[in-house]
Amino acid sequence: MATKVAIVTGAGTGIGKSAALALLKEGYNVALVGRRKELLEKTAADSGAADRTLCLPADLAKPENIPPVFAATKAKWGRLDVLFNNAGMGAPAIPMEDLTLEQWQNVVNINLTAMFLCTQEAIRIMKAQSPMGGRIINNGSISAHAPRPFSSPYTATKHAVTGLTKSTSLDCRKYDIGCSQIDIGNAATEMTERMKNGVPQANGTTMIEPRMDVAHVGSAVAYMAGLPLDANVQFMTIMATKMPFVGRG
Repeated sequence: MATKVAIVTGAGTGIGKSAALALLKEGYNVALVGRRKELLEKTAADSGAADRTLCLPADLAKPENIPPVFAATKAKWGRLDVLFNNAGMGAPAIPMEDLTLEQWQNVVNINLTAMFLCTQEAIRIMKAQSPMGGRIINNGSISAHAPRPFSSPYTATKHAVTGLTKSTSLDCRKYDIGCSQIDIGNAATEMTERMKNGVPQANGTTMIEPRMDVAHVGSAVAYMAGLPLDANVQFMTIMATKMPFVGRG
């Protein structure tokens, strides 16, 4: 069987890097997408399989940058089997009424619009290739289920990701394209470093929250990606066991 091909967005750090490393370990060719070329090259070097990577620096918040990423991947390897829609960001943790329109739109542009546009490009390749089909995995969040204080742009977009996941899963059945969502809670990345010093809770207190090794997220993404196309993990939640999610906030 030919080597499978994946695109991972936000592959320079954190969850994206972990997923890229896990997919490379499983033998995939992986296109690494992110804003900073040097971080993508570090991911490639750390994998020990740089010959199976393609570093594609791109700011996905700019729609014109998205089609070239997919065109370059197809030109390099001839097909696309997996897209991990991972790139995302949050807004400052301030009261909703103090957020600017620009801060709101910045989050929507990358968390939702860029994911939609990447999904479109993936579908176009996957439905036209032979053998037809593939898998799209969207990075949701625990915030796709329940918000943190002062997180309205991030939470709203992650709820919207769930709708996009369901619609993609439904509309792409006829093309043998499966669509999944992974909801992640407190993976140990740069983005969650602040949790070691305490983060706001629903009851107004501040609490240090447990985290988990981000490598577990990479392994979960690789598992979801590796299923045959007649099986799908529609939704997966992977989280630090003792984080304050299940229960009364």
